[in-house]
Amino acid sequence: MTGTEQTIGTECDMTEKAGNNVSEMPMTVIDGTGKQGAVDDTEETERMRENFGFFGPAAFLYAIFYTFCMYRNGSGVTFPFFVAGSLLFLYLSLAKLETTLKKGSAFYMGAMVLLGISTFCTDDSRIIFFNKLGIFLLMMCLLLKQYYNTSKWGPGKFLGSICRLAFGAVGELARPFQDGAEYREENAGKTDHRVWAAGLGLLAGIPLMLIVLALLASADAVFRQMTGSLLKGITPGNMANVIFRISFMFLAAYCLTAWLCEKRIREEVTDKRTGEPALAITVTGMLTALYLVFSVVQINGLFLGRMRLPEGYTYAAYAREGFFQLLGVSLLNFVIVLVCLRRFKDSKALKIIMTVMSACTFIMIASSAMRMVMYIKSYDLTFLRVLVLWALALLAVLFIGVLINVFKADFPWFRYSVAVVTVLYLVLSFSHPDYLIARVNVASAVENGERQGRGIQDYDYRYLSGLCADAAPVLVPYMENLGYELQAWADHGATGEYSRETHGGQWDRDSADSFGYYWMEKMDRRTEDLSLRTFNLSRYWMLRLLRQAAGK
Repeated sequence: MTGTEQTIGTECDMTEKAGNNVSEMPMTVIDGTGKQGAVDDTEETERMRENFGFFGPAAFLYAIFYTFCMYRNGSGVTFPFFVAGSLLFLYLSLAKLETTLKKGSAFYMGAMVLLGISTFCTDDSRIIFFNKLGIFLLMMCLLLKQYYNTSKWGPGKFLGSICRLAFGAVGELARPFQDGAEYREENAGKTDHRVWAAGLGLLAGIPLMLIVLALLASADAVFRQMTGSLLKGITPGNMANVIFRISFMFLAAYCLTAWLCEKRIREEVTDKRTGEPALAITVTGMLTALYLVFSVVQINGLFLGRMRLPEGYTYAAYAREGFFQLLGVSLLNFVIVLVCLRRFKDSKALKIIMTVMSACTFIMIASSAMRMVMYIKSYDLTFLRVLVLWALALLAVLFIGVLINVFKADFPWFRYSVAVVTVLYLVLSFSHPDYLIARVNVASAVENGERQGRGIQDYDYRYLSGLCADAAPVLVPYMENLGYELQAWADHGATGEYSRETHGGQWDRDSADSFGYYWMEKMDRRTEDLSLRTFNLSRYWMLRLLRQAAGK
């Protein structure tokens, strides 16, 4: 290739790069040395390569920190520190890329930290799962927000971009090694060899230290007793687990950042409101007419009690029937209104119909909530019923945003929805549903027993025995009132006169005399590995209440 051809090719490449804000598949050229190189790298990608001396070690230290916090410890005191460490890694990475935090990022970061604190404060595995899912989704949205202009994105665009981010990072698995080799080659004369020597020393010294530790432990009984727990944990399986976690998180942190820097997602969102309003008006008009009739029935029958009930129905049985169906119809209406707003042209008639449909949906939500409350009064509270009530409240608040969006097209409905879902879920997470369930159900059991003149042994204790440590402030005093000898249990545990063998090999979870022993035995297993690193506030508080009740 001649010098002129090289100059023309370079100018064309620079022109294409300047006029192309959204990168597609990377293009490569072969220069005079025969070396391949990318010609459409973004500024962020170039900065990341130039600063591999930061990104490589930082990702590795972050992976070690993750392993320390999360290894066999999904809900300990280290979890909120891991979340905070993740946000710190993101902040430092953005600083190296010469990018500042965008407006609104503080909300995502604060919500993630609160979810981390909630995880440390609860023993409920379901809430812990949802907390971690929420943190993951908030982190993905925060990453996209920092690297792209997401002000006009909707839920579908965000969901698709999150999937592209997760799968796209897999294609960057070679990047850390490529960037590291290039960085070392370019900085061969500048690199402080003492840093590499220290790193090699760590890699060689840690296995050697473990071998010497094992030899010393076998040579002295006192030293062996001091280091017994540490040596017990050093097994080939555990070491492989630790190495896998460090490797996985290092690659995940580096590759996600690398893929985001390439700016492969198209930021523009096309206006898809091209549908003929007559179609939407016809469909929603027929549904709305039906909803109006149904709403009149609900107002007269359920709210005012003026309707004559079908034969064989009591008022309570009628009220308890159909709340899941009404919840399903309410969700369907929610989707229909959103589709009309996003897919059809503006129409005054359509807006009026959507407003009436939304008003009818509010009546359905209220009817479903009333039915659920009456159902709970008869059949007590469960986690699923708590979720239903929470979902109804969430749906009602989301519909308020939809109504605003009907008359104000530029209303940021998605950002409103993210804020609403996050805040209401934080309320649910910190409320400790198992505590609420125990409080409601125990009070109901005692009240029914006193009112109906029968012993509370008829109550279903099986559900209580399956609650987590969050329910301890209710269950421990309740077991004391039932006559449980908590001091003897604290002295002997699941042995002696309170062992399973004396109860036919298993506790009777439906009995007032033994359901508590089943629960306490489960709590023993939940706290057997409690340490400074795995400390959980809910489990600690449960142990404290049991010890106080036992007089210890």
